[in-house]
Amino acid sequence: MTPLHDAAVRGFASDNYSGVHPDVLAAIATANGGHQISYGEDAYTARLHEVFAAHLGEGVEAYPVFNGTGANVVGLQSMLPRWGAVIAASTAHINVDEGGAPERVAGIKILGVPAEDGKLTPELIDREAWGWGDEHRAQPLVVSITQSTELGTLYSVEELRAISEHVHERGMRLHMDGARIANAAASLGLPLRAFTRDVGVDVLSFGGTKNGAMMGEAIVVLNPEASAGLTYLRKLDMQLSSKMRFVSAQLIALLEGDLWLRNAAHANAMAQRLRHGIEAGLADGTIRGVAFTQPTQANGVFATVPAGVADRLRESFRFYDWDATRREVRWMCSFDTTEDDIDAFVAAIARETSA
Repeated sequence: MTPLHDAAVRGFASDNYSGVHPDVLAAIATANGGHQISYGEDAYTARLHEVFAAHLGEGVEAYPVFNGTGANVVGLQSMLPRWGAVIAASTAHINVDEGGAPERVAGIKILGVPAEDGKLTPELIDREAWGWGDEHRAQPLVVSITQSTELGTLYSVEELRAISEHVHERGMRLHMDGARIANAAASLGLPLRAFTRDVGVDVLSFGGTKNGAMMGEAIVVLNPEASAGLTYLRKLDMQLSSKMRFVSAQLIALLEGDLWLRNAAHANAMAQRLRHGIEAGLADGTIRGVAFTQPTQANGVFATVPAGVADRLRESFRFYDWDATRREVRWMCSFDTTEDDIDAFVAAIARETSA
C-alpha cells in the first residue's frame, strides 16, 4: 500500500498519535500464521496471564480488551450492582472523555469531585461518600483513580495506601485507570505491584495503546472478591476479541521484558526536556508569557500561553487546548518523540511568544 501520510510530521497532541513500536509489530507477526483457538483460549493469552502474574503476583486475573474505555466500562461494571455509583475526580477520563459510556453503557452513576491536580484524597472522596442505605441516592460503592492522572500528576505510594485504607474502611472498592500506568511506573521507579496490588487496588485497567501498542488494554483483577461476571460482561459490552492472540501478543511484547518501561521512561524524559527548554527560555527572555499549570511528573506538560500563540504554533505542531477559557494547553510526548522534535518545538515557542 502507498503511504497516505507524511511520516515526518510530528505533534504533541496525544500519545495516541504515535505509531506502533517495532517490537510490538514484530510480536503481532510472530503470533500470526496457523490456527489458534479463538476468544482467548490461545497460547498467547495464556502466556499473558503468566506475565501479569510475574508482575503482580499469583491469583490475578487478566482480561484483554480492545481499548481503554472498554477496560474502564467493563471493569467498573463488574465491581458494581445496578444501583452502584463511582466516585472519581471531575477531570477523570471516565467522567469527561468516554462519551458517557460508563453511564450509558454500564448504567453507572459517576459522582465527580473537583480536584485541581487531578488527584483524589480521603477528604475529597468524603464529599460524595455518603448516603448508604438511602434509596433516593445512587450508592457510592467504588472509587476510581487514575495513575498517572489526566493532568500528568502522580499519586505516591503513601497517597495510594491512604486512599485504599479510607475506601475499604467504608466498604467500598478501589479501581485504578492505568491508561498511562507505565509512565507512572517509570517516574516512580517502582515495580508495578508496589503501587497497585500492594497498596490495595482491587481492579486495574492496564494501558498499552499509549505506550507503543497498536490496540489493546487489559482489565486486571487484583482482588477477585471485588469483581464478578467479567467473563460475560466482556462479551456483553463488545470487548471480547475473537482473535485475541493479537491483542495478547502486544501486551506480552511490552511486559515480558522492559519495553513498557523503556518506552514510558523515554516519553517522560522528552516531557522533562520540553519543560526544561521552556524554563530556560523564560529565564533568558527568549520565551515570554508561558506559565506551567501542573508539575511535569509523567509525559505531559500543561501550560498557559499568550493569546494567539497556540493557534500559530498549531500551524506546524498539532496539540490540544486543555482549558481554552484561560489559554491552557496540553503537550504530550510519546515513546517515539525525539530530542530534535522537542528542540524544534521549543524554538517555535520562542519564536511565537517573542513575535
